[in-house]
Amino acid sequence: MRHRLDWARRDPEGYWAFVAGQLPWAKPWERVFERDGASFRWFVGGRTNIAVNAVDRHADERPDQLALRYRNERGDARDLTYRELHELVRRYSAALRGLGVNRGDRITIYLPPCVESIALMLAATRIGAIHSVVFAGFGSGALADRIAASGSRWLFTADFTWRKGKPIDLAALVADALDHLPEPLEAVVTLRRDPSRPLRTRALDWDAWLARGEGQSDAPEVMEANEPAFILATSGTTARPKLVVHNHGGYQVGVHHGGQVCYGLEPSDTWWTTSDIGWIVGHSYMVYGPLLAGATTVVYEGALDHPHPDQIWRLAAELGVTGLFTSPTAVRLLMRLGADGSGHDLSRLRRVVCAGEVLNPAAYRWLAEDVFAGRVPVLDNMWQTETGAPIFGNPWRGGLEVRPGSAGIALPGVDPAVVDQDGRPLPPGEPGIAVLRAPVPSLTATLWGEPERYANDYWGRVPGAYYVGDAARIDADGYVWFTGRADEVIKIAAHRIGTIEVESALLTHPAVGEAGVTGRPDELRGEVISAFVTLKPGYEPSPRLEEELRATVRRELGPVAVIGEIRFVSSLPKTRSGKVMRRVLKAVVLGTPPGDVTTLEDEASVEEATRAWRELSG
Repeated sequence: MRHRLDWARRDPEGYWAFVAGQLPWAKPWERVFERDGASFRWFVGGRTNIAVNAVDRHADERPDQLALRYRNERGDARDLTYRELHELVRRYSAALRGLGVNRGDRITIYLPPCVESIALMLAATRIGAIHSVVFAGFGSGALADRIAASGSRWLFTADFTWRKGKPIDLAALVADALDHLPEPLEAVVTLRRDPSRPLRTRALDWDAWLARGEGQSDAPEVMEANEPAFILATSGTTARPKLVVHNHGGYQVGVHHGGQVCYGLEPSDTWWTTSDIGWIVGHSYMVYGPLLAGATTVVYEGALDHPHPDQIWRLAAELGVTGLFTSPTAVRLLMRLGADGSGHDLSRLRRVVCAGEVLNPAAYRWLAEDVFAGRVPVLDNMWQTETGAPIFGNPWRGGLEVRPGSAGIALPGVDPAVVDQDGRPLPPGEPGIAVLRAPVPSLTATLWGEPERYANDYWGRVPGAYYVGDAARIDADGYVWFTGRADEVIKIAAHRIGTIEVESALLTHPAVGEAGVTGRPDELRGEVISAFVTLKPGYEPSPRLEEELRATVRRELGPVAVIGEIRFVSSLPKTRSGKVMRRVLKAVVLGTPPGDVTTLEDEASVEEATRAWRELSG
């Protein structure tokens, strides 16, 4: 690892050329990197196709190895070898062409994680089309917005999916979304899971769509490295979602690099990413990353705690999972439920990696020490929809110390800094704003239809640097510690405290299941902390518990961490990807509109937080 870090620091273009050379190319690149203002291009002139490298070559080299293992909360199962996945992707490719979809066209995929959705993603990139996956838990308004913004003319969906045993009527949501589009789509292709249910008007049956592939070519398109592979909306914790664009070349190189260097992905792995295909983690490490590595990827449709609280451990044991990628939110859920994996054979599990939010030290210790007794490393890492792959992490087998609460070190080829509000670099240990001083191959080079917004939001805030948007510090050993979004830092009497620091302190108390905090204006101190807390089973709200929590935060962070109030709630407002929407908590406290909430998991959580705040404030 040290060799890679030194090499990438000395000769970044040489390093990335080496990494890219580990993948097949139809034509080598002419230039590794070129810059054009706020935008840039990697592997210029190179020809490749991400779907071909993810499927075709493995169908030749290891045709009988399992490529994909699908399971759902109802107990259904389907396994595909690389040969079978290759045949399915080719069939879908021909059917897309039969529908009139060609190179550069956009299609919207409004499907849960399943065999069909993943084969469709791969088929789209195979023929040079651009997929835009919309999380199948979003409502009709969010779906309509994303279809219109991407300019998709075809929609692929299912009649329903399941969540905690309940069917979700996707067809009804689609019908409502179609009514709000500025112009009709060319086709709405529907996967019918209940043949007895009639198709809604304007829908094309899945089998009828496949029949359109008769006589059509299933051959892949050879793509220039910088041509788009897919569009994906950010999860929207802070503002109106942005449509991030990832391409065939740089994204592919970055995802494969992250899988190797950070996660140790290899063909012998059975890899389970518990995310959804509607998020970048699902794209990168449920679909493209494991398949580029020639591994077996597990695809799960449903809730991780249904039908059993320990469903995640049951399935990991059943499938012999060797690598598990999950979120800190899921870890805290398991911790709250007491689902410690006891009674399940997890002997094949070799590492667990977490991303999405900071893995708080209390959650880390529960998983690493209480559940795994130090046998299985638990590794935090940090990245974004925009970066496509990890930029900070604790590399598996990297020989580096794990420091609970830290996202790890900057990975090879990543050049970070922490700066002040004026863009001046800060010394080790000093908190500030995280930036990248140079692009990495998987970093998006534009936003779909909004190049000016891309330049302003990402490269215009700190001159010459990519604005990560998170508050952080880098210690003397290079470990990065994130404390929250840069615009969520709480300023108490001229002291700056990160929201994650306060939440992590609250989580050290045995009663706390989850915590979300924000700053509230205070005449004396400028701001104080407003905390919203969920409790573990067996604990009840009380004045005594509230005082214990205040004392816990004071003990962990010192007297500067002044808590104005603590409200006990049953759930926190989160995005569908599990991130706490602290700006919604801020809006609740200030009594202002919360802004875009299309990515909100449960609107009732906002109503409950609002009600709790009103009760407190009289």
